[in-house]
Amino acid sequence: MKNLNGKRALITGAASGIGREIALTLAREGVDVYLVDIDENGLSKVVQQAQEYGVTARGRFCDLSDTTQTTTCLNGLLSESGGLDILVNNAGIACYGPTDEMTEQQWNQLLNVNLLAPIEITRQLLPILLEQNESHILNVGSLASLVAGSKLTAYNVSKFGLLGLSESLLAEYGRGSLGVTALCPGFVRTQIFQNSPRIGSSRQVRTPPTWLTTTPEKVAAIAVRAIRKNQPLVVVTPLARILWFCKRLAPSLFLKLMSRRPKKRTTKTSHNSHSLPEMITEIGRQRAA
Repeated sequence: MKNLNGKRALITGAASGIGREIALTLAREGVDVYLVDIDENGLSKVVQQAQEYGVTARGRFCDLSDTTQTTTCLNGLLSESGGLDILVNNAGIACYGPTDEMTEQQWNQLLNVNLLAPIEITRQLLPILLEQNESHILNVGSLASLVAGSKLTAYNVSKFGLLGLSESLLAEYGRGSLGVTALCPGFVRTQIFQNSPRIGSSRQVRTPPTWLTTTPEKVAAIAVRAIRKNQPLVVVTPLARILWFCKRLAPSLFLKLMSRRPKKRTTKTSHNSHSLPEMITEIGRQRAA
């Protein structure tokens, strides 16, 4: 899909963060964008910005945890667009805290938005995508799709599942006209974890240092390049690639380090000293999608 001009794309979670930047980057390439989000105010602003590039841009409010709403939304967008060439499953939420303190409602809400909604959207739109001469599905995962972090069990599960969906679609349809990309960014400068609910006794999620992060704009540029080049898996940021490489190189040792109980820190060093397992675990707490 080297020529994106004139294509039609549906992007979920498009009101802010990575979804917003992917929508605007595609619009600059001449792609008509159909945007979905639960944040109506943010969505309307992105629609206006996309229209400035001379493309068709429309937005629809939708709570993706509600299957009925999702179906109605997709039918409306398809009636307006007449078809679809690119699907970007980006919408996601987070929940941070001890797994044993998570409620059924928290589990269901997160899995519905992060995993079941992309599955349902893909299921409904796949026949339309397969009708095109060339089409693409971009699933926005996370470093959490590759390496699990502490106190993010539901989030990890959803992102591992999204990677599994991507690989399965690629195995079945990759030799045809449908391209599939799993995009797995490391820390991105979004507010997904700062704005997410914390469970029980969990503390405030700390913001990672800037040098460990990247911007939504850079992730969007990489995402669009992945669509052009039909890249099956893209891991973004050096830290994410290093952690993923270490896990693949010595998975048993890596998992042992991840689960190792860190030594207690003294008051003197409590703010500056971290063992390797602690550092990795702390990194895992700050996943961004």
